[in-house]
Amino acid sequence: MSRRVLIDGLAFGREGGSLQGEVPLAALTRLADLLLDSTACLTYRVEGGMGSGDRAQLLLQVGGVLTLCCQRCLEPLAYALELRSLLEFVASDSDLTQEDLEDDSRDFLPAEKELDVLALVEDEILLALPTVPRHDDCALPGAAGESTKESPFSVLAGLKGRA
Repeated sequence: MSRRVLIDGLAFGREGGSLQGEVPLAALTRLADLLLDSTACLTYRVEGGMGSGDRAQLLLQVGGVLTLCCQRCLEPLAYALELRSLLEFVASDSDLTQEDLEDDSRDFLPAEKELDVLALVEDEILLALPTVPRHDDCALPGAAGESTKESPFSVLAGLKGRA
């Protein structure tokens, strides 16, 4: 990545910090193989706060359009990304209760003095992308040129009445 944005996650959350900006897709190197076009930019916003159990938390929002490859027709697919993640800091995994683990409304991060915001943005994008991106209505490659062929069973149906 070209420029690192580092924050102290715990202090940022406790103080209710706010950070926003744009990141060029070309700077998100782990996404490069998944994108057909990396000339656009994404916007991000990070807001700190306090969550349950008096834990510092971050609300991460990322928006923009990614150009992916449709895995069905192999044509470009414009994927509108509207990501919203609530992340709480924990000292260790043992601090989590069973109720915390079952709550899907938030995720947990280890408490670190230096948190790379752009790496976090890229991590969350990778988790949010569809496993197999495809258009809602597209055909398989080469399917448009095929004509409707007569079913071999329709010939057998015609012979059925002759015996």
